[in-house]
Amino acid sequence: MTASELTAEAALRERIRQDMADTLDEELELELDDHRLDAAVDDAPDPSGRDIVDRKVYFKELFRLQGELVKLQDWVQHEKKKVVVLFEGRDSAGKGGAIKRITQRLNPRICRVAALPAPSERERTQWYFQRYVSHLPAGGEIVLFDRSWYNRAGVERVMGFCTEQQYQEFFQSVPEFERMLMRSGIILIKYWFSITDEEQQFRFTMRIQDPLKQWKLSPMDVQARSRWEQYTKAKEAMLEHTHLPDSPWWIVDAVDKKRARLNCISHLLDQIPYSEVQHQPVVLPPRVHNPDYHRGPIPLDMFVPNRY
Repeated sequence: MTASELTAEAALRERIRQDMADTLDEELELELDDHRLDAAVDDAPDPSGRDIVDRKVYFKELFRLQGELVKLQDWVQHEKKKVVVLFEGRDSAGKGGAIKRITQRLNPRICRVAALPAPSERERTQWYFQRYVSHLPAGGEIVLFDRSWYNRAGVERVMGFCTEQQYQEFFQSVPEFERMLMRSGIILIKYWFSITDEEQQFRFTMRIQDPLKQWKLSPMDVQARSRWEQYTKAKEAMLEHTHLPDSPWWIVDAVDKKRARLNCISHLLDQIPYSEVQHQPVVLPPRVHNPDYHRGPIPLDMFVPNRY
């Protein structure tokens, strides 16, 4: 190879290294953000006294599992499968963090998140499940519900947003509703993220101290903190009525966020009999140069200022 070719190859290798580093930085940004949150209160103790999973092990396993999620995504798209995953749990239990790590490397056109706001006046007059049905996947799609129709068994029950009759009707209807989904070919998986009373208190305190996280604490969350036992009773009733052989609940011990993410992703992959899809090698076509095309100048005032 000539000196210029060696220089070009070295430059290409450096570009590849930088691109891989950028990919890792995406995850590091999320993790450093979590670390900053944990440090928001000076010398805040770990309320659980647990051993924290080693960062090297965590990242190694996370990237490996995310690679498997990409294979799962390819299989779902290739086989036109329909997957629904429900994430439930108390406020600050870590549902959002797990969902972020699942979707981080995936195609948002294939794997999307449904996080519905409070129902509108019109939606309150509809069949209860109606507004969730419109978010269900078509063939080749995965939908992750960040809270789901189980709102009725949790926040609506505790905060008095539904009547006793509506609450009991929910428990009558939800098993058949989920069986209908599965008969239609949907793979349904349900996770409950479990944290302790002390851990929720700790995480709420961290959020109060962190201006970048305070938006996560709604007035409803604050009220929920004072109703821990009522939410516990509601959760127990929900599991009693809806932990069924054909649509079971899976409990994620979420006191340690990193372990919870790894355990949840690993378990999710085990629930679906996916296989690696073989693709034809991608070959870029030769660049076509049109001698008649001349690129015009772009006005300087159209460019974003280079402040960094």
